[in-house]
Amino acid sequence: MRRKFVAGNWKMHGSLAANEALLRALLAGLGNGYAAEVCVCAPFPYLAQCASLLAGSRIAWGAQNASQHDHGAYTGEVSAAMLREFGCRHVIVGHSERRALYGETDGLVAEKVSAVLAQSLVPILCVGERLEERESGVAEQVIGHQLDAVLSHCGIGAFAGLVVAYEPVWAIGTGRTATPEQAQAVHAFIRGRIAAHDAAIAQALVIQYGGSVKPGNAAQLFAQPDIDGGLIGGASLVAEDFIEIVRAAA
Repeated sequence: MRRKFVAGNWKMHGSLAANEALLRALLAGLGNGYAAEVCVCAPFPYLAQCASLLAGSRIAWGAQNASQHDHGAYTGEVSAAMLREFGCRHVIVGHSERRALYGETDGLVAEKVSAVLAQSLVPILCVGERLEERESGVAEQVIGHQLDAVLSHCGIGAFAGLVVAYEPVWAIGTGRTATPEQAQAVHAFIRGRIAAHDAAIAQALVIQYGGSVKPGNAAQLFAQPDIDGGLIGGASLVAEDFIEIVRAAA
C-alpha cells in the first residue's frame, strides 16, 4: 500500500522568526499522531534552521530547486550535493513557476531529476497543464511529454526513486481547484503512463496533488484512489491549516 505524503512548498516566503514559530507549531500540533510522511521545502537560506529545529522529529525538510550540475562556475546555483549536506531528503524539481518564470524546459527538468537522484535524494517531479491547454483538450499530451522527457533521460527505474506532483497550473494561487474527480482522472493517467513501462513501479509510485489544497478539500482529494497526498503551497505557511491537511491524509 502506498504511503500518503504531504509536502509544504514555502516558495519565497519566510524569516528566521516566522519560520521558528511555524515549525514549533507544527511539531507541537502534529506530535506523533499522524500516519502520513511530512516534509517542508524551504528557501535555501533557511535549510540550516530547518535542520536544527526538525532534527530527530518525523518532519523532513527539503529544497525547492537544484542545479543540474554537480559543481562548477555557475554563480547563484545550488547543487544537490550541497543540499544533501544540509540533511535535505526531498527536492522539488520542475515546479510550474520554474518552468513559466525561468524557462525551465522538459529536458532541463529531466537533467535536474537525474542530478538529484545521483545524490540519493528524492525529487518531487512537478507536472501539469495551463488553463489554455486544458481547455483545448491537450492536457494529457502536455503531461505525457513532461513525463516522457524524464523517462527518456533517466529511464523507468528513476520513477522508483521519485515522487510525482500533479499541479494544474490554472489552480495554483487562483483559489480554483480541480474537482476530486478531475484530479483523480489525471493521476490515473500519470500512473497509466508509467505502468506502460513498468506496472510494479507505477503501482508503488506516490503521486501528489498540488493545486490549492486547503483543509476544506483535502480529505475529498486524498480519498481518491490515485491521489497519494499533496504538495501544499500557501496553506503550508499556516500551521493550523497544514496540520489539518496532514491529518486529512491519514
